[in-house]
Amino acid sequence: MPSAHDTDVEEQAGYWALVGGNQSFRRLWIGTVVSLLGDWFNTIALYVLVTELTGSPLALGAVFLTKMLPWALAAPLAGVVVDRYNRRRLMIGTDLVRAVLVLGFLWIDQPAGVPWLYALLAAQVVAGAVFAPAKSASVPNITSPAELLTANALMSATWSTMLAVGAALGGLAVEVVGLHAVFWIDSATYLVSAAFIFATVIPQDTTSTEAGLVRSAVREIVDGWTHIRERPRIGRIAFAKAAWAVAGGGLVYMLALLGDRIAPAALGAGIGVLFMARGIGTGIGPLLTRRFFQDRRQWPAVIGAAIAFCGACYAVVGGLPWAPTAAGIALLCVFVVAGHAASAGNWVLSTVILQKRTADRYRGRVFSTEWLLVMSAESLSILGASVVLELGWLGLAGALQAFAALQVASGLVWLWVIVPREAADDTAAGGGAPEAPPPDTPLVGPRRAD
Repeated sequence: MPSAHDTDVEEQAGYWALVGGNQSFRRLWIGTVVSLLGDWFNTIALYVLVTELTGSPLALGAVFLTKMLPWALAAPLAGVVVDRYNRRRLMIGTDLVRAVLVLGFLWIDQPAGVPWLYALLAAQVVAGAVFAPAKSASVPNITSPAELLTANALMSATWSTMLAVGAALGGLAVEVVGLHAVFWIDSATYLVSAAFIFATVIPQDTTSTEAGLVRSAVREIVDGWTHIRERPRIGRIAFAKAAWAVAGGGLVYMLALLGDRIAPAALGAGIGVLFMARGIGTGIGPLLTRRFFQDRRQWPAVIGAAIAFCGACYAVVGGLPWAPTAAGIALLCVFVVAGHAASAGNWVLSTVILQKRTADRYRGRVFSTEWLLVMSAESLSILGASVVLELGWLGLAGALQAFAALQVASGLVWLWVIVPREAADDTAAGGGAPEAPPPDTPLVGPRRAD
């Protein structure tokens, strides 16, 4: 008879108990709420700014790519940094850097300034590439086993809620108060986030820094990749988000273009409404997943089904008439919500599995490697979609349906290839406990706690 460890999640802490009783998590969470709100204000503003300055699908696609490629390139080194240095201080420092960088967008008001926009955005993204794995790797350090799934579901739902609220308010703010005000707001939110994280206590198992970062970075990056390659139960799940991103990146990019079709007279509002629907979906998804899928043996199959279902929803979006009416927009939003609720289930389940299967001193590198895979897949997807549209090979409806079909295929491949291997390994692996290095894997420096 399977043990509780193999099937059901440990008795879970409630959301109110987690936020009310865990001060460190509460501070990290509040800082995240404020920062994400500003991020989505900034994102909608950038989409509108580039579209108005250039009118080019490829130029808008370059904004998406600039949010992905620098992250992908920085992710491996960021993982080493996160494992070697104090994660709390890294998060504070990257918040302060981003607070300054986003103010640079205030000076971009001509097409000739768009390259500078990409440069500033790339720097902002690199800072975020350090912040995100530091935050993900810190959550298990400030929560108990009973709090971990709840904490991840809440963090994921928070991202989604702030996407919904930030996109809606950001689109409205662009139309009402203008782009400059939005960039000032974003800068202020990073400062608030840094203040909350400054007051947070985050224990950490770090590796030694005696050899110096530059000399040991390559060895440690290779060590992190080796850790994943030698542990198939970690490596398979590290590809879960990338399996969605193969087509998902292009689909989300085209969602921004669709905003112009449903609200041609108010671009910011049109994009904001569709991204709000995306945020509502990604907010609902983790809550439904936590409620209905507590048997860990089901999680790999749920991941594959979620990828395919998201693609099916976007296929419907591509086939709808896109009427610029309240009823037409509402119908579009229903399928956007449903698709991203499914994709969020993939996100939260794969995150929890990786956190549980990975030893703490490798966790930063594992998450940064996962981000590298996600961002690389998403970048290629966006590039493909933007080139197809720029060259006129397909219209927006045809491109949406083509990429939706690719995503359905990706989910089916996951169900066919990955799920049987997970099922075969489940009993021997002990239900997803952290996988320690094999006897011949050297430890990277002594263990210490800050």
